[in-house]
Amino acid sequence: MLAKNSNPAAEILRKNGKVSASWVQGGSPIMTEILAEAGFDVLLIDMEHGAASDTMTLISMIQAMKGEPAVPFVRAHWNDMVQIKRILDSGAYGLVIPYVSTKAEAEAAIRAAKYPPEGVRGIASSSRAAHFNNNSKEYFDTANKDIFVFLQIETPEGVKNIDEILSIPALDGIFIGPMDLATTHGFRGLPKTPEVVEIILGLEKKIKAKGKAMATISFDFEDTKAKYARGYNLVVSMADTVTLGKIARDEVERFRKEIL
Repeated sequence: MLAKNSNPAAEILRKNGKVSASWVQGGSPIMTEILAEAGFDVLLIDMEHGAASDTMTLISMIQAMKGEPAVPFVRAHWNDMVQIKRILDSGAYGLVIPYVSTKAEAEAAIRAAKYPPEGVRGIASSSRAAHFNNNSKEYFDTANKDIFVFLQIETPEGVKNIDEILSIPALDGIFIGPMDLATTHGFRGLPKTPEVVEIILGLEKKIKAKGKAMATISFDFEDTKAKYARGYNLVVSMADTVTLGKIARDEVERFRKEIL
């Protein structure tokens, strides 16, 4: 749990600053702890595609971050009010909501992350986020401000409706999903296709013009640097599973070339 219910990453993002981030997709508290101790600003636990699909696994992963500066963000399973509530009650301070394609879907996601009157999030002082009723009022008083919500644009409909989505005053930021954007536009798994690149550049221009935080993933560190230089505020630059896989393959290749 973050000290004093603070969210330093959100403060940076809302000032158009830059934060470092890593996926946590393996569902492992140990890997979460390693990444938190590495010094990332944000750890993005993936409940849409990752192994952490249940509440207790999520809580264990967030507990592994306790005492470190990293802020727990979570990509939700879906734009679902109940799932969003349970993720936030577990102690997440940031959300990425996948497959948001319309203004109505965007407004529903934002309302689900906020207590009334701004939203529809159910309230419970017994939750982990509310410190199990140990000074829960402090959390209730600050949660609507502290919790940061990215809406993920991944479909042709989302691209078409981006101006309406960006017009929502309570919107924190947009997460551009290049792999799904490529796939839903007919270029499965090919985000560097010129047509897809053009779509992404158009989204970037509109998001920056509205002054909203902008996030995405990168494919290597040079890509990370280029995206921050283009105005991104959060770039997920590695993942516990994918990065370990690459390191392992490189190690095996060197063994076969240099030792056998």
